[in-house]
Amino acid sequence: MTDITDPIELFGKWYDEATKLDAHEPTSVVLATATKDAVPSARVMLLKGFDERGFRVFTNLTGRKGRELLENPKAALCFYWDKMDRQVRVEGDVERVEGHEADEYFASRSRESRIGAWASKQSNVMENPDDLMSRVNEITEQFAGEQIPRPPFWDGFRIKPNVIEFWEKRDFRLHKRTVFRKSQTGWDFEILYP
Repeated sequence: MTDITDPIELFGKWYDEATKLDAHEPTSVVLATATKDAVPSARVMLLKGFDERGFRVFTNLTGRKGRELLENPKAALCFYWDKMDRQVRVEGDVERVEGHEADEYFASRSRESRIGAWASKQSNVMENPDDLMSRVNEITEQFAGEQIPRPPFWDGFRIKPNVIEFWEKRDFRLHKRTVFRKSQTGWDFEILYP
């Protein structure tokens, strides 16, 4: 049993440990979404923040993940820190972040990344590989000497957890699993068989 009864606090502790271990990319997370017809898809992304409200990711709204998050606002996250032999799974409802949050994160990105966000027609078929660099050059010229604003088709999402499961590797596959479920009074937790 864990001595921490708040899963966000426990996640923060594990996240800090992963960061201190100098894990290659401790913010890497698999985001799973589904279409409105329940066709699933998953991809690796980078977590861009978390707090008691949930876990934040950012993306192009016209790409597959953006469209799926808008059409079916349910998602799952899976973190795996191999140096620590730990995994965290999150399931929850999805909401768009507030505009100022998306603006702040977008402004923190490198200029090249902001240009890339404008230039990419994420998830669309690229007929000619030269088209992307042409678009990059056009956007670079368009915003020469100016701040690059957040595109209207680019935003952030918050996965508001209903379930958070913590997994720790143990010998002989007798792993430790603790699952937290959101309740009306906070969080309830249970220990699961491996």
